[in-house]
Amino acid sequence: MSHPRQRITLVTLGSRDLPRARAFYAAWGWAPHPSSNEGVTFYQMNGAVLGLFGLEALAEDQGRPGAALGTGAVTLAQNCADDSETDAVFEAALAAGATLLKRPEKVFWGGYSGYFADPDGHVWEIATNPFWPLSEDGALTLPD
Repeated sequence: MSHPRQRITLVTLGSRDLPRARAFYAAWGWAPHPSSNEGVTFYQMNGAVLGLFGLEALAEDQGRPGAALGTGAVTLAQNCADDSETDAVFEAALAAGATLLKRPEKVFWGGYSGYFADPDGHVWEIATNPFWPLSEDGALTLPD
């Protein structure tokens, strides 16, 4: 059952170097949305949007000018259909300049997962979860 208030429509990542962040995501195969501009880059995802925004501008926009915004306390995750897709997505991120944190491996909960950080230190998990099947378009709906 869907809960309309339980949703995220936009995830915004603060970047110390916006051109570098854009270059990483482009090299990883992400295509920016045409509504992007010099100050913000948007990527249309499956039912949501990822944004890249300058770190200082993000703090200002939040009403906290000068705040020291950090990274790494949140993990972004991309589930894949199988272990070979997980490996391919993970290797593409490393080739694009991601920092290896943990190579994909079989994990205690019965899946297969690994972690990397983008150039700003935002942590991504790339995983296969055999208990959470994906739809044909890659969307995830938790099974009952």
